[in-house]
Amino acid sequence: QVQLVESGGGLVQAGGSLRLSCAASGRTFNSYAMGWFRQAPGKEREFVAAIRRSGSMTYYAESVKGRFTISGDNAKNTVYLQMNSLKPEDTAVYYCATALYSTDPVASHGYHYWGQGTQVTVSS
Repeated sequence: QVQLVESGGGLVQAGGSLRLSCAASGRTFNSYAMGWFRQAPGKEREFVAAIRRSGSMTYYAESVKGRFTISGDNAKNTVYLQMNSLKPEDTAVYYCATALYSTDPVASHGYHYWGQGTQVTVSS
């Protein structure tokens, strides 16, 4: 079992920044990748960013490329999402997830464990 706990969400004005954290515990030593997804009211969950556990590869949705940065600290079993130049359309609940086996990092169906989510609200 793997437990994921997100933190760092909140209310920020457009143009501001937030850093989300996702702390993993349990059977994390052989995970393949960690990802961030988000879901806005009335919309489907969508991919935001992902990172291979090795740190060798990162992936971003086009809508956040150049503004968001995903990084990981394997020693702390924590993955971060630095979000800069935030826009109102970034408002959503942000979820972190972990994939235990090789998978397409941008596809949610490949992830085995999910956190409870953290709310990010960007005001205009």
